[in-house]
Amino acid sequence: MLRFVEEILLLLLRDEDGKFYHVSRFAMDRAISGAVLMDLAMENRIDTDLEDLILLDDTPTGDSLLDPTLAMIASGDKRNALFWVENTARYADEIREEALSRLVERGILERQEDSFLWVFRSRRYPAVDGEAEREVKLRIMGVLFSDEIPDPHDVVLICLADVCGIFKLLLSKQELDQAAARIEQVRKLDLIGQAVAQAIHEIEISIASAVMF
Repeated sequence: MLRFVEEILLLLLRDEDGKFYHVSRFAMDRAISGAVLMDLAMENRIDTDLEDLILLDDTPTGDSLLDPTLAMIASGDKRNALFWVENTARYADEIREEALSRLVERGILERQEDSFLWVFRSRRYPAVDGEAEREVKLRIMGVLFSDEIPDPHDVVLICLADVCGIFKLLLSKQELDQAAARIEQVRKLDLIGQAVAQAIHEIEISIASAVMF
């Protein structure tokens, strides 16, 4: 099974050119850190409520996407989700690059570097066959436009996708209006997702306040 960071990247991939939809760097970095925390929760290493993040088990998972954050949590003082979302976001670039490398190694994506006159210009990641990308997108759309009880994994992914504004890119305005109540309903099913969303909201408010003054 893919990790949440990998699935978020697949949701952001544009079919037509293998590039990624542009989203707020701030939100994306925190969505990546939230994805790591949520995977640690799914692995029963941490738990959280809207106040505290609790270490349940400091045994490494054996996954290099997750274990550095687990080690930081295990070696630090008890902190809330806001702290760990922000702290892990400092390593978002490294986490994103490792996730992309893993998708390439698994044969899901292909790395292509575009250049002109031998000068590096940009990098693309076209899907090799598109199966994994389609599966993730169709699975999430199936949850948004039905009344079925979603799988806990999909609840988490929907929370993350909403945090970084992916649905505004994937859905038309009419579809987004139609799905808005369902997105809100699904978000309420997961405390970790709520904690991450609240953490990002509080950080955005603090940054906006600092800019004003």
